Amino acid sequence: MKPWQHFKTITRHRMIVMAGCFRIGLIRQGLTHDLSKYSPTEFWNGARHYQGVRSPNAAERENKGYSEAWMHHKGRNRHHYEYWTDMNMEKRVYESVPMPRKYLAEQVMDRRAACIVYQGKDYTDGSALAYFLRSRERELMHPQNRRELHYILTMLKEKGEKETFRYLKKEFLKGHPLPDE
Repeated sequence: MKPWQHFKTITRHRMIVMAGCFRIGLIRQGLTHDLSKYSPTEFWNGARHYQGVRSPNAAERENKGYSEAWMHHKGRNRHHYEYWTDMNMEKRVYESVPMPRKYLAEQVMDRRAACIVYQGKDYTDGSALAYFLRSRERELMHPQNRRELHYILTMLKEKGEKETFRYLKKEFLKGHPLPDE
């Protein structure tokens, strides 16, 4: 068990997300981001599976076949696309629903912070996009949110943090359509 190292990692992650959220005007979301990581279910599972180079949820999943911490987390944090899944009453299947933009903007900050924390000196403005493109999660996201997230992460890679944060604050969060719409 590595509770102190886990505590430092999740707190550093929260501070990076908080600073990013503050920069784009999401004060409340910055202050409350990932507080559930300090709950017993998430914290102790994270400390037990802590490695320092990736999410402990992946190690927990490998060990147990599922991640209790992740299931707890995704149901309490609206910046995760998994939170935005509900029953389509006509088709009688669960499917993704559109995530409000303020939570998608927080998700951008979350992905950026995770890359900064886990990649260290290897982090670049293209890290979050590269991770997104490698994962299969794109297939599970609502198409609108997938398009928005891809656009913003591409902007981060190509135009940098300053321009991307300006865009999020001045245009995206004000409801302006994406330039390609």
